[in-house]
Amino acid sequence: MSDFGSALSSRAQLQTLFHQHGGQLRLSEALAQGISRYQFYRLRDEGLIEPLSRGLYRLVNLPPIENPDLVTTVTRFPNAVLCLISALDWHGITTQIPHQVHLAVERDARLPVLDYPPVAGYRFSGQAFSEGIDQVEVDSITLQVYNPEKTLADCFKFRNRIGMDVVLEALELYRTRKAFLPGKLMKYANICRVAKVMAPYVEAKL
Repeated sequence: MSDFGSALSSRAQLQTLFHQHGGQLRLSEALAQGISRYQFYRLRDEGLIEPLSRGLYRLVNLPPIENPDLVTTVTRFPNAVLCLISALDWHGITTQIPHQVHLAVERDARLPVLDYPPVAGYRFSGQAFSEGIDQVEVDSITLQVYNPEKTLADCFKFRNRIGMDVVLEALELYRTRKAFLPGKLMKYANICRVAKVMAPYVEAKL
């Protein structure tokens, strides 16, 4: 096969590999499949793929990404869970605009660090990490996010860091925009060990 034919074959092979991974592929995954760095970066230089984050690329002919910051963080930290302000924003129960992507990780895990988008990492322990996780699809990527009730309990726990005004606004927006489930709220309040703090505010909304 000529060099030209070999290049076309390699390009087709690499594009097929991208499609098999939902249109997004890490350089390390391509290298593991026998694709060379030269072949990979040639697709980039020809404008067929674009970078999402360090080492992660996507086909340019895919539909535009609606949540590029979330896609970037999810692909870099697949075991982390969207929490606090970012989770409030996801559920539509805050007027705050997250300036960082807030992520929870298990107690013994390394805190996520990323130049862009900026990430704020939090360590949660035991059930405080594992309970209340919803899995949702974002731009063909599976995102882990705490449900509204667990998020509110977390916000009460971290009220000194995010501000009590933000927490109380979120609780009020939850009451008006979601099905108000005091039992579920207090379940997660107990898990997060903030039941005594939360109870008066939840009761006031009944």
